[in-house]
Amino acid sequence: MDYSKLIKSQRKLFDSQITKSVKYRVESLKKLLFTIKKYENEIFESLKKDLNKSGYESYLTEIFIIKQEIKTMISNSGKWSKIKKISPSIINFPSKDYILPEPYGVTLHISPWNYPFQLSLGPLIGAVAAGNTVILKPSEHSASTSSLIKKIISESFDQDHVSLILGDSKVATKLLSYRWDYIFFTGSPEIGKIIAKAASINLTPYTLELGGKNPCIVDETVPIELSAKRIIWGKFLNCGQTCIAPDYLIVHNSILDSFKNELKKQIIIAFGEKPLKSESYGKIISDKHILRLKKLIKNQNIFHGGKIDREKKYFEPTIIINPDLDSELMKNEIFGPILPLVTYDNINEIDHIIKKYEKPLGFYIFSKRNKFVKELLFKYSFGGGVVNDSIIQFTNDKLPFGGIGHSGIGSYHGKFSFDTFTHFKPIVVKSFWFDIWVRYAPYPKKFKLIKRLLNII
Repeated sequence: MDYSKLIKSQRKLFDSQITKSVKYRVESLKKLLFTIKKYENEIFESLKKDLNKSGYESYLTEIFIIKQEIKTMISNSGKWSKIKKISPSIINFPSKDYILPEPYGVTLHISPWNYPFQLSLGPLIGAVAAGNTVILKPSEHSASTSSLIKKIISESFDQDHVSLILGDSKVATKLLSYRWDYIFFTGSPEIGKIIAKAASINLTPYTLELGGKNPCIVDETVPIELSAKRIIWGKFLNCGQTCIAPDYLIVHNSILDSFKNELKKQIIIAFGEKPLKSESYGKIISDKHILRLKKLIKNQNIFHGGKIDREKKYFEPTIIINPDLDSELMKNEIFGPILPLVTYDNINEIDHIIKKYEKPLGFYIFSKRNKFVKELLFKYSFGGGVVNDSIIQFTNDKLPFGGIGHSGIGSYHGKFSFDTFTHFKPIVVKSFWFDIWVRYAPYPKKFKLIKRLLNII
């Protein structure tokens, strides 16, 4: 399909300057918020159908997050769009210096299936708030939610402002062949590389929100029950299909037995003796991913779980003890309800484990020792971290959310979303009433004078 007509119509709207109007942006976001509230029950239903998300999870991790993001943008986009005065350089005296925020233009967003509502609309909200137009291509795997989002967007925006295109990877590939002013992608590092390559053809700026093997270090000083409870919640939320979920645990050898038993206990408390029948437990997105996860636990030391229901796409919460660090389970991000547990005796062993893998998106430490915590936080590079809890960093929109290296490029949430979709244009306004004559050629006789003057400054 030829999407050039839609892209041209969006570019025409952007060139009309209407999206640079704060009033236009705010009114658009208010309409989106109204439409989301209108279809809230349908959102619950679509997330249930796609991922078997409970109402609790759907609201906490998807709907509420988006509502808050919209409200933040409505309240602050006017302030963030204002010209910012900057102290001028003495070299340019007299002048007035300022930074002029401006939107990039026509943006392409490609979103994933694991949090299909939140991760589709979150970046879109930031782009609209900053004054851009948006074409969104959501995941075909979360078909029910993607179709509903299309309905919500069509009722909230003029298609020249924001449009949604349904389709598979071939559609995404086709869209990437066009020229964009900005590309925002959330997904795997493998696809992220493809996005980056496509963007490089036209030197298009982009943000890549990827993933990685997120370590969770647990030392011998922790309260075992509470620590296990918080880890289990973060790991098995959305059936482990969360890019910032703890991917594996590094547990001090002295508490191995007590900690693994507590993890098992907390799984049973959360999801019952039969998690596959729990109303609080989600499902795997597709049969392909079920088979992938099944392969990962083959020949592993399973301490708990491992049962599957392929027909219903259920995979039991599973704990693996001391897997080979070079096994398939440990080579890549798991992205499912499998929690490997490896042990350590000293900090050098932690270092050996973490440095085997790429820079992670999330980094978690459970410890009462401040010195130990600070050492780890300063030593390793990662997207974002939490001490004594898991995955809660995404809840604060005053914190940037994004990766580094293999786990991503760029960040968003709150003001950081607005900034991501904004070019900050530096401006110097020079006066005519005074001119520094020594700046002009010929230079030889002026060099000593200008050097002396600059050294005084």
